[in-house]
Amino acid sequence: MAEPAKRARVFFDVSIGDKRPERITFELYTDIVPKTAENFRALCTGEKGVGKSGKPLHYKGSGFHRIIKKFMCQGGDFTAGNGTGGESIYGEKFDDENFEKKHDKPFLLSMANAGPGTNGSQFFITTTQTPHLDGKHVVFGHVISGKSVVRKMEDTKTDPQDKPGRPIIIQDCGELPPGDSGVIELSDDGTGDKYEDFPEDVDDEIDIEKSYKIASEIKDIGNAVFKKGDLELGIEKYQKALRYIVSWVTLSQDDGTPEQIKAMNTLRFSLHSNSSLLQNKSGAFKDAEDSATKALEVPGISDAEKGKGYFRRAQAKFGLKNEQGAQEDLEEAIKYVPNDGAVKKELDSIKKKQAERAAKEKNAYKNMFK
Repeated sequence: MAEPAKRARVFFDVSIGDKRPERITFELYTDIVPKTAENFRALCTGEKGVGKSGKPLHYKGSGFHRIIKKFMCQGGDFTAGNGTGGESIYGEKFDDENFEKKHDKPFLLSMANAGPGTNGSQFFITTTQTPHLDGKHVVFGHVISGKSVVRKMEDTKTDPQDKPGRPIIIQDCGELPPGDSGVIELSDDGTGDKYEDFPEDVDDEIDIEKSYKIASEIKDIGNAVFKKGDLELGIEKYQKALRYIVSWVTLSQDDGTPEQIKAMNTLRFSLHSNSSLLQNKSGAFKDAEDSATKALEVPGISDAEKGKGYFRRAQAKFGLKNEQGAQEDLEEAIKYVPNDGAVKKELDSIKKKQAERAAKEKNAYKNMFK
């Protein structure tokens, strides 16, 4: 048997929608399930040529056709592209090798099948523990690097049949040379962000102090890219920072002192509010409305923060052509920040438009009876 250190390592360069490809690297359990691992390795390199289906035995150019959040991402159907096809290097199907490895953690590679002994080329990457699959699907590897890419795939919106709304394509794939660890430094977006995109993928435990530190640093990066005019990346960083806060909120708010909790909630408000600002600027008004609502739901916010939250939401509602809703939010905002010039200006503008519209309607009504 192969030693774990000699296990084959392969990669996918995956694009989501029109985004640039990002790399996922895998280690294959060639020492535990050599036949299954070899099938996947060879399909990554394409070295076996054309299969019985007449299609290249190669994952390159194929996509992930099924995504189920908090479960798995499935791909490998390079013949039909919809989960009905695929072909192994041994023929159409091959037997289950063994079930030694369990589905006991996220980021495992496992064979998709249609029952016992029906392994082909389709596989899935787990995004959580899936013990109900033990004894039914062969685990043959795990993700070494690129966990954030898998999380982005998992987070892609899908239709009722679990098909991704945006194409998720393996643009390139292959085997890493001996000695290449496959580990990729986090963040190659040029911002200096060195943190996992999703806190659940961090190996170390994250307490309130660490959560606050990481979220603050990512927020500062978001501010910097926003000032450079990159709205999309700014939103991405604010949302990432929020994930670190939400992970702490989800676990427990009892771990921090009152001062720490207050600071965390202030940061949480700021991130939601900043997200709403950038979403409004980019025309994503529904997202901006949602972000502003979340900002207003943060406990213990100040009157100034409430005024800002209602103002941001009013701008979003105005963008959504909900003028009445915008006016209601502006009237709420003015209660908390009565001297805010921007709020006054927006409220006066809406009232003026409504008065002009009412006058036009009145004149039109009068003219009907002349």
